[in-house]
Amino acid sequence: MFGSLGTGEIILIALVILILFGANKIPEFMRGLGRGVSEFKKASRDIQEELEKPVEDKKIAEKK
Repeated sequence: MFGSLGTGEIILIALVILILFGANKIPEFMRGLGRGVSEFKKASRDIQEELEKPVEDKKIAEKK
C-alpha cells in the first residue's frame, strides 16, 4: 500500500502530522477525509451505473 515506505518512515510522518495539526484536529481531519472518500465512491458508482445503463438497455432490446 505504501510502496517503499517502511514502518519507521510511516511513524515519522504520523508524528510530524501530530505536531503540525495537534491531537484535537486529527479526528476532524480524518472525518473530512472519510466523507471525501465516500463521496468519491458514490460519484464513481453513479457514473458507472450511467455508463452501464445504455449497454443493458441495448441487451434488452436485442432479446425482443
